[in-house]
Amino acid sequence: MHMTVAEATALARELVHELSDVPHTVMVAPPFTALAAVADVLRGSSIRLGAQNMGPAESGAHTGEISPAMLTDLGASAVIIGHSERRHTYGESDELINEKMHLALAYGLLPILCVGETLDEREADRAETVVKKQVEAGLSGISSDQMKRITVAYEPVWAIGTGRTATPEDADEIHAVIRRILAERYSQSVAESAVIQYGGSVKPSNIAGLMAKENIDGALVGGASLSADKFVPIARFDRS
Repeated sequence: MHMTVAEATALARELVHELSDVPHTVMVAPPFTALAAVADVLRGSSIRLGAQNMGPAESGAHTGEISPAMLTDLGASAVIIGHSERRHTYGESDELINEKMHLALAYGLLPILCVGETLDEREADRAETVVKKQVEAGLSGISSDQMKRITVAYEPVWAIGTGRTATPEDADEIHAVIRRILAERYSQSVAESAVIQYGGSVKPSNIAGLMAKENIDGALVGGASLSADKFVPIARFDRS
């Protein structure tokens, strides 16, 4: 919940200018109020437009919600689903998140499924169990063909907005768990081709260490995405 329309479009213009030659996929997800204006700025660029959330229904009596049709109408091609703040601040269940996943896919949106454990769960040695449950529930009923359109983002709750970051080793360990779950659920080839991002206080100073790890394919950037000075070095990082 950051930025007015003017602030969001100004940042988007900077990013279009600074990231025009980046070879990998870059997406921005402004607040709902700025989606249409940012879509205009991004038009013709390589940067994708995503939404931070969406409602679990196509239309109807859902006051305050945003439907997938509304998002695609504004030019969004992706949507973040199950972000830790939606789970823990707003009480979204695994079942609701799964409903949203199916609906997003039905409307041609590329879902980013967020999973991750709290500090209490990590300290109780339950990180793997919690993440496994969230991944399996979030992907319930989703086929291997549909998995090609899904990104999974591991975001440990205790490392979001706190300045604390999972070590690259901690992050890679859970990413490997997620990849193993996908292999068991679908196939080894699906697991190997799946895009698994890390989210949780990603900064220019730690992106190289994170991206050096075998199972980390990208970053779901939070606070650092509010500033071109911080986001551009992250988005331009290329481990190849």
